[in-house]
Amino acid sequence: MEQNPIHLEAGDSLERIMPEEGNNTNHTDMGALLAQEELNLDFPQAGEIRTGVIASISPSQILVSVGAKSEGVITGRELEAIDEEERTAFKVGDEIPVYVLAAEDANGNILLSYTRAKEQRGWEEVEKLLEEGLSYEGKIEGYNKGGLIVPIHGLRGFVPASQFGVARRAALLGGAPQERYAAMIGEPITVRVIEVDRKRRRLILSERAASTETRQSLKERILETLEEGQVYTGRVSSLADFGAFVNINGADGLVHLSEISWEHIQHPSEVLEVGQEVKVKVISIDREKKRIGLSIRALQEDPWLKKVEKFKVGQLVEGVITRLTKFGAFARIEGDLEGLIHISEISETRIEHPKERLHEGDVLTLRIIRIDPEQRRIGLSLRKVDSGAYKDLDFKQIDLDDIQLSEE
Repeated sequence: MEQNPIHLEAGDSLERIMPEEGNNTNHTDMGALLAQEELNLDFPQAGEIRTGVIASISPSQILVSVGAKSEGVITGRELEAIDEEERTAFKVGDEIPVYVLAAEDANGNILLSYTRAKEQRGWEEVEKLLEEGLSYEGKIEGYNKGGLIVPIHGLRGFVPASQFGVARRAALLGGAPQERYAAMIGEPITVRVIEVDRKRRRLILSERAASTETRQSLKERILETLEEGQVYTGRVSSLADFGAFVNINGADGLVHLSEISWEHIQHPSEVLEVGQEVKVKVISIDREKKRIGLSIRALQEDPWLKKVEKFKVGQLVEGVITRLTKFGAFARIEGDLEGLIHISEISETRIEHPKERLHEGDVLTLRIIRIDPEQRRIGLSLRKVDSGAYKDLDFKQIDLDDIQLSEE
């Protein structure tokens, strides 16, 4: 006898799809099938950008299908933020990018934002232009006293007067700059992205940097002359959240944020500015991908090495416990110099967590058991403070301290 197929949908229960009596379907198999069905559903997550399909449009909300048999809503301020002309052009069935604000609000709705998704994708596009050194053809939309406003991938980019091309600078002669700027609105302009800072919503463009020779072909030529390990003088051409680009003989290389300074910085603009001349060391060359890796900090003395010069393995030091983790405790031994007491170096007896013996703020005598310049790490021990293996060294240190005190 032919049986009707069972169709599963999200939210179906076993009671609804299972026949009452005389059923030989295995409950366990059906439960597993339902569980698998649920695992296959790709539920939206907050902070995610998706391509959705407009399911319905009303004056108060836009309903968007975002997969996993789920629909989210663009409503309230997020709906009002959409440009009226763009919103009027929306039709049911259109694909649009959406940003998931909340996977589920108090009413069980998935909250979406169209403008946030456009903005995030816009930042991704301009960062790609910056990284690849590509030019962008746009139109001048506005101006302020410092330069021109050019829309680019849904964002407003700024072209400072210092970054105008030769012809545009010449057009400014003989009149008030802002009057000249106003006359340029609507004109086409070819620019290159030279600085991106998402947090500060800063996007700087340059017409001057968009040269006639393609930057890729120029980079290919320069790549052949560069050597890893060599030091060159370059000029900062642009800044981004992830680092700074430095132009060497016409080709841009990236100084990653971690290679700018030995000190921790949040953004390259803290220590660098566009146009600044700097010395850089070539630390990597990828000729296939046409990428040049540079370092500024490699040419600077590591301050950590200077601080650790006065210490040696076996020495007793005073330390303040600053942090406890499951694998050990960190202690500050001088200024901002920190070392790790591994959990195995805390006690002679086995412990499960450092908090069994230590507390933040404890002041202890510790022994240095390891100094690793490459990893910039200091290993400390509490249990070896009274170790006989260091007896001779301890006596020498005591004698030295006595000598220093008598001199004082």
